Amino acid sequence: MEYSVGQVAGFAGVTVRTLHHYDGIGLLSPGGRSHAGHRRYDDADLDRLQQILFYRELGFPLDEIAALLDDPGADAREHLRRRHALLERRIAELQRMADAVERAMEARKMGIDLTPEERFEVFGDKDPERYAEEAERRWGGTESYAESQRRAARYTKEDWQRMHAEVASWGERYDALMADGEPADGERAMDMAEEHRLHITGWFYECSTEMHRGLGEMYVSDPRFKAFYDSMRPGLAEHLRDAIEANARRRD
Repeated sequence: MEYSVGQVAGFAGVTVRTLHHYDGIGLLSPGGRSHAGHRRYDDADLDRLQQILFYRELGFPLDEIAALLDDPGADAREHLRRRHALLERRIAELQRMADAVERAMEARKMGIDLTPEERFEVFGDKDPERYAEEAERRWGGTESYAESQRRAARYTKEDWQRMHAEVASWGERYDALMADGEPADGERAMDMAEEHRLHITGWFYECSTEMHRGLGEMYVSDPRFKAFYDSMRPGLAEHLRDAIEANARRRD
């Protein structure tokens, strides 16, 4: 079979001008010509073009490609081995690039795009990514999680500091109401639970009372979240869970 330059360009996804250039530099000269002098490519030419495009994709300059293909010591099997080795190296390079991008994505998880010094300044020893990972495991496919990610990706260091200050203030006031003996179904506790729900809605996603109930249960059942709340005051996780439930009933 013989093919015109236009047909080959269509097969290979290159331009006619590219094929003319390859012919001009002796990299790919067609095996025949028509009676009118037009280039005609045979199957061997197509095989060579395929190899050219492969090496080109790997970033080889045209003169090195010509040297590789015209090496009299290399047979077809050797070319395949060489191409396989090059592909494996490219795959390894791409995997390293993918790993780097993944690490960058992890750094952006929940908007945490801070230097180590800034992260410690904002969060201290409470690593926010521990909670982000759990949130992704539980709700990664939900619209609420997607909305949380969209919002958090825009937050600056100052935003995180302001958010952290709000949490700290809330924790101090919740500690005080527990110290005063406020029951979980008391007005102050329910108001604090509502403030907690609105904090989530304001910073991350629309948190319904039903979703808030689920979070309250998680604050008790998950050791990491329980430790976080109990660090504000022992027993706070359970008290908050009960206050959330009481507030949800009040709002239903």
